Amino acid sequence: MNKFIKLTSMALVVMTILLLSAGCLAENTSSRAKEKKFPAFQSVDLAGNAVTQDIFKGKRVTVVNIWGTFCPPCIGEMPELGEWAGQMPADAQIIGIVCDVSDKNDMETINEAKRITAESNVKFVNIIPDEGIMRYLDGVEAVPTTIFVNAEGNIIGEAVIGADVPKYKELLTRYLK
Repeated sequence: MNKFIKLTSMALVVMTILLLSAGCLAENTSSRAKEKKFPAFQSVDLAGNAVTQDIFKGKRVTVVNIWGTFCPPCIGEMPELGEWAGQMPADAQIIGIVCDVSDKNDMETINEAKRITAESNVKFVNIIPDEGIMRYLDGVEAVPTTIFVNAEGNIIGEAVIGADVPKYKELLTRYLK
């Protein structure tokens, strides 16, 4: 009986590690996540500053990293994303969307997101989803998911599911050409 419990525990640990290394949750297959236009929104960032879809207008390409405070791969890539944000070309930017914040009154999750971004030295904007973004996120079944949006608010190229900063960089370079 003791051997059975040990084997079962080991199997659970291995399965957990495999799931976490692949990203959090299942692969994205919803058509909503394949929309070509990012939804219009009026929301706030983690500091409470107003943010709208106009955030895309100032740059040719915006890298949009959709992440959650519950997701180890998301948290793990934050320091590298923070560093990359400071090295981006002038015509590009990165923003984050904290997918597990239910609304601007969800202070527990907002404070956890603030802690994660502060510890990771992340200075880029992280948005609290409004209803429009939440509807879009209904189609995003795995985090981190990273998409690319042009200055007109159109989603361009392919989404990257899972933590893969080198792939984000490769795609950004391609989309800026």
